[in-house]
Amino acid sequence: MGESARLPWHRRLLPFLGPAFVAAVAYIDPGNFATNIQSGARFGYALLWVVIASNAMAILIQVLSAKLGIASGFNLAEVSRERLPVPLVWVMWVVMEAVAMATDLAEFIGAAVGFFLLFHIPLFWAGLLTALITFLILGLQRYGFRPFEAVISVLIGIVALSYLIELVLVRPDWGQIVQAAVAPGFKGDESVLLAAGILGATVMPHVIYLHSALTQGRIVVRDPAKLKRLFRFELMDVVIAMSIAGAVNCAMLIMAAGTFHAKGMVEVGTIEEAYRTLSPLLGNAASTIFAISLLASGLSSSAVGTMSGQVVMQGFMRFHIPLWIRRLVTILPSLIVIGLGLDPTHTLVVSQVVLSFGLPFAVIPLVIFTSDAKLMGVLANRPTTTVIAYAVAALILSLNVYLLYTLAFGG
Repeated sequence: MGESARLPWHRRLLPFLGPAFVAAVAYIDPGNFATNIQSGARFGYALLWVVIASNAMAILIQVLSAKLGIASGFNLAEVSRERLPVPLVWVMWVVMEAVAMATDLAEFIGAAVGFFLLFHIPLFWAGLLTALITFLILGLQRYGFRPFEAVISVLIGIVALSYLIELVLVRPDWGQIVQAAVAPGFKGDESVLLAAGILGATVMPHVIYLHSALTQGRIVVRDPAKLKRLFRFELMDVVIAMSIAGAVNCAMLIMAAGTFHAKGMVEVGTIEEAYRTLSPLLGNAASTIFAISLLASGLSSSAVGTMSGQVVMQGFMRFHIPLWIRRLVTILPSLIVIGLGLDPTHTLVVSQVVLSFGLPFAVIPLVIFTSDAKLMGVLANRPTTTVIAYAVAALILSLNVYLLYTLAFGG
């Protein structure tokens, strides 16, 4: 410990980086592409502040998840199994299994669409190729957590770099961007609904479970002082990773606003439309870069989604199946959807609705458990943190109820 303290801060931080980058994949998955593109195309930069606010909420939730694993040595599914009534545990497991499949549906289809756009491979075969590559990515875990985390981080880097290039090509109005970032406002009822979509779908239930599993046994510390120090490093991991994810989401919206909204093309609302429209507006390079970012997003998030499903099953049921079987089970709905020829973007929207049902079963237990001093020790939430966390949870859940009501009754 004394020897490591003499190292430069970035060298000391490096061993702790990784878990949050894996979790951050869920915040730049193909579902985010559709929402951000639609928001930017229809309302320009107006909803940029919503993306920033939602990212701040996501940081808080992921910090709590990481903290639970560090302090308790258990992940959220395991703590739920030990502390909640058995019937509720069964319900939570079933709901989270449905969430895992819905998550994989969105991410798997996003990667398949990326292959289709880049190489014109029929969607079904693109889906099989996606399955093969995610198998290979998941197989890296046999060599330890570092190779897997490195590949995921590289894929996140590809998405981030792609959108940095897109911003250079778009040349947006930075004055309007700064104003939209700090001045909350709406443009009619439809913008409120889209804002609810951005905020309500911010926190992905599966990565709340996964993040706690990624930190639970990574570095085992019992001394309270060292535990606090470990948490500070993991906090930096979350802030760095989630800030990158937030910047990518902002870039998605800015690209759509500066390209489509600025040209009066406010009806661009699907991934395929955005790809086709970018070429005549910004050149072939822009559409190719967009497709590359979608593919990297889909592949990384699909692998992470499968990991999440494994954590949920082992945590709730103490039941383990080989990861390749898990992968086969979760891709079947995706291949069926592709085989039936259903619209990919509409499928993404439907999958987000399923995720909405799973949120209460992740966010509420997380806040309750991390506020328990007996479980968390020196890392238990402070009263202020608990109040803020409950407020964020209430807002997220309210927005999801609003979205579900709107989709069901058109209100």
